[in-house]
Amino acid sequence: MKDLPDKFTSWKHRIITRRSALFILGYSLVLSTTVFSCSRPQNNSVQQTTSPTANTASTSNGTQKVIRIVRSKQLTALAVLEQKGTLAKRLESLGYKVEWPEFAAGPQQLEALNAGGLDIASTAESPPVFAQAAGTPIVYLAANSSDGRSISLLVPTNSTVKSVKDLKGKKIASQKASIGHYLIVKALEKEGLKLNDINPVYLPPPDANVAFSQGKVDAWFIWEPFVTRNVQNKVGRVLIDGGNLRDTNNFYSTTRKFYQENPEVIKVFLEELQKAQVWAKNNPKEIAQLLAPVTQLDPPMLEIMHEKYNFALVPITEKIINKQQQVADMWYNLKLIPKQVNVREGFLTPEQYAEITPKEVLAQK
Repeated sequence: MKDLPDKFTSWKHRIITRRSALFILGYSLVLSTTVFSCSRPQNNSVQQTTSPTANTASTSNGTQKVIRIVRSKQLTALAVLEQKGTLAKRLESLGYKVEWPEFAAGPQQLEALNAGGLDIASTAESPPVFAQAAGTPIVYLAANSSDGRSISLLVPTNSTVKSVKDLKGKKIASQKASIGHYLIVKALEKEGLKLNDINPVYLPPPDANVAFSQGKVDAWFIWEPFVTRNVQNKVGRVLIDGGNLRDTNNFYSTTRKFYQENPEVIKVFLEELQKAQVWAKNNPKEIAQLLAPVTQLDPPMLEIMHEKYNFALVPITEKIINKQQQVADMWYNLKLIPKQVNVREGFLTPEQYAEITPKEVLAQK
């Protein structure tokens, strides 16, 4: 990290509550100071931790409540929801206004979730585990398809690296506690290597993007649209993708308090999300046109990328819970979280899931 630009270690000072200060202290033990010193809020994320009431929908103009759902800048149904405005229209009738704060990656989302600056997060499998280890009262609301092909290990275009084995002893960048971090471990295991066989460089995506383009790191495990942008610009090439590596799901999550106080809002959110999933899967040309400005990629390229996504909510089952426990145990065994985590504490009962999950999703069981 010493040879990286000073801006990678700059710290954005934010006004935080006593509760969020305690959280950050605990969370730093889990993620290390690297994640937070390198993290940069994106666009309107400067408002992430300024909510007057943590973990509950805030009030706007004395009458309308505000629900904050993470903004997606990927080819996802969540991005479709924001762009089409369908969720906002439904929630308006319930007295809610939707805001879409933006974050660098999953760990930053869950920091804000705990501090009261976000109500619904969308992450891969690892951020919730690290958050649970730090004491966040997280609730897994729904599971999403894994979309493993949308995450890739990039190497510079002119790199002589031909396989993961060739990366032994080299610098590999990822956002700590992210899907990229998880897939680095899985890719190394497949080749008989361990995490300490490489030199991990933990950076949030915007900073990792700069480091990669400047040749400061030898490889980078990252998701779309960073992958396609770097390939298009001839900065990097794909060494492997996560299609044959990923064995976990993405998750939508909230806090226990928000779940308890806003069950109807959560139910509506998941209903509209499911509709957006179906539309996105069946309309590759239309979603490409819709999300071209969001992803900063041309529609024809987005149509090709469409095949990397399954666009599917899946029911939370014992299999998913057990797999998430395996993820937690892996991070504990690697000594990257300070205590063993019982992930089941973050999951609801089957009866509770039946009340909020769309019927067509439950029918997949």
